[in-house]
Amino acid sequence: MYHVYILRCADGSLYTGITTELERRVKEHNANDSHLGSKYVYARRPAVLVWSRTFADRSFASVEEARIKRLDRKGKLAIIETGSVVM
Repeated sequence: MYHVYILRCADGSLYTGITTELERRVKEHNANDSHLGSKYVYARRPAVLVWSRTFADRSFASVEEARIKRLDRKGKLAIIETGSVVM
């Protein structure tokens, strides 16, 4: 299973990612002694998981991640608020 997720960083910015282990990945982004998380989130910790969706296939998950990353902030907030993907 693959998870596409959105984190809200301490500065209010949003980060979109993909992983196979959601809980582990969020911990990596927030760990003080780990550089396994993204550089973007590391500089804006703590980050909170605000949305995720599960996919059985990596290719579908990757396409969705890329699509969400292309959205502006308003589009990402709409996804978070509705709990579903907004076109």
